[in-house]
Amino acid sequence: MRIIRNISIHLNIWSILSILFVILILSPNLSIILQFFSEPNENWEHIKQYMLKKYIINTLILVVFTGLFTTLIGVSLAWIVTAYDFPFKRFLKWGLMLPLAIPPYIGAYTYHGILNYTGLIQSTLRNSFDISVNQRYFDIMNMPGAIFIFTLFLFPYVYTITRAFLEKQSASMIENARILGSNGWRIFFRIVLPISRVAIVGGVSLVILELLNDYGVVKYFGIQTFSTAIFQTWFGLGDLTSAIKLAGTLMLLVLIILLLEKIIRGRRKYSYASSKIRPLQPNHLKGWKASITTIYCFGIFSFAFLFPVIQLILWMFMTYEKVLSKEFYSLIGNSILVASVSALLIVIIALVIGNFTRLNNSIFAKIASKITILGYSIPGAVIAIGVLTLFLDLDKALFGFYARLGMSPTLLLSTSLVMLSFAYVIRFLAIGYNSIEAGFEKVGKNFTEASRTLGMSVTKTFFKVDLKLIRGAVVGGFILAWIEIIKELPLTLLLRPFNFETLATKAFQYASDEKIHEAAIPSLFIISISALLIFFFYKILDKEPS
Repeated sequence: MRIIRNISIHLNIWSILSILFVILILSPNLSIILQFFSEPNENWEHIKQYMLKKYIINTLILVVFTGLFTTLIGVSLAWIVTAYDFPFKRFLKWGLMLPLAIPPYIGAYTYHGILNYTGLIQSTLRNSFDISVNQRYFDIMNMPGAIFIFTLFLFPYVYTITRAFLEKQSASMIENARILGSNGWRIFFRIVLPISRVAIVGGVSLVILELLNDYGVVKYFGIQTFSTAIFQTWFGLGDLTSAIKLAGTLMLLVLIILLLEKIIRGRRKYSYASSKIRPLQPNHLKGWKASITTIYCFGIFSFAFLFPVIQLILWMFMTYEKVLSKEFYSLIGNSILVASVSALLIVIIALVIGNFTRLNNSIFAKIASKITILGYSIPGAVIAIGVLTLFLDLDKALFGFYARLGMSPTLLLSTSLVMLSFAYVIRFLAIGYNSIEAGFEKVGKNFTEASRTLGMSVTKTFFKVDLKLIRGAVVGGFILAWIEIIKELPLTLLLRPFNFETLATKAFQYASDEKIHEAAIPSLFIISISALLIFFFYKILDKEPS
């Protein structure tokens, strides 16, 4: 009886909408799962026999080494910024998050342009110093080069999450270790790493999920992974069945990685031994220690943000007359349109499900919260295939309806922006939901319960009380979703309507056509708007009073 009571849901507008949204979120993934077990064809048998092993090995190499290097860089930077004072720390504290504004595929072709034979470095060595170098030392279009690119532009996930965790830790543990004679290295390895394990694993998990979602870097560098295989099978062979099987295999790989994450996190929990929490006071570094620390931090910032941006600005001045046209302004309009509409839908759906789950203790409410964040753990190419098969089935089911409207049988939904926006919502709903859920947790239920006691309905309370209290979280969720959408490449390439281009697809198209210089302006627009929004989110919204 208790189980039945927990499963039962009080039906109202919030629960009905939540059920509807959960079904919509699950439907593309269920479509892949159902078709994964369909009868294989010759293409799939060939892929399974000759290619699948290579896809798995290449993907795992990228995952393991990128995870390792982003952990080393991200955790070390988080500890340095939290535990020490040094020159330029105030700027670097948020500046080290700016590489998130550069999509890895933009970083990939920018660094290739910097390092190739006609690039800035080799040209300077030849023309100014009469030095010729062996090309293999500057070739990054290979597996080590891809790991280098992913590490540079994804380490901020580990840095940001770990720094936020360390800043909230009590100073007592570290100060006691110092009193007992432990030096900085010993404290870092014996105390900081163990207590930060959950935060570190969480950050690395985001890095891995972003890596698995990537198509631009591996395609540009010619590395065979699941993402490139799905594109080649779908567009090159026109074989949606085999693409679905590849997508299902990638989903299985993601599931294994997420299970390993849970195991690595373990059940250890570290909590405060006292209610009096005093944050760690940074040690002021002087002399050579301050210099080395500043060089390390600023060096990472330079390689991950400053150098690529400077190179793109130089290319911009070379090509702006050619690139700036009516077509370019339409790219800006297209990007802003799909990003704004999709981010708005994400926030609305996240608000509905978030408000429903916090006011209900049923099993369904808990399941709904988990399903909501499911999309971010699934690569874009997989979601794209699931969404496409779903919309193709919908169009087929609606052929009769189209005919009654006087229309010839057509693929109306599956060739529209509706499909692309729907895919964005599924992919990035977790970002908006996590922000809004954090906002709800911060304000609690006291004001909501007081309003209900005074006779206001759930819906009136939400609009008059709850929404105003969490407006910072709502704006934050919108901003973060908007940034991710405007940078997104795989979903947009796979699901965009005919002749519909965004800044991301145009930049990638220029780079693929060996027009790297022309790719600078759309890339800079993506980076600039993303960097400004990151600054706004972390420097202004973060100061909003509790």
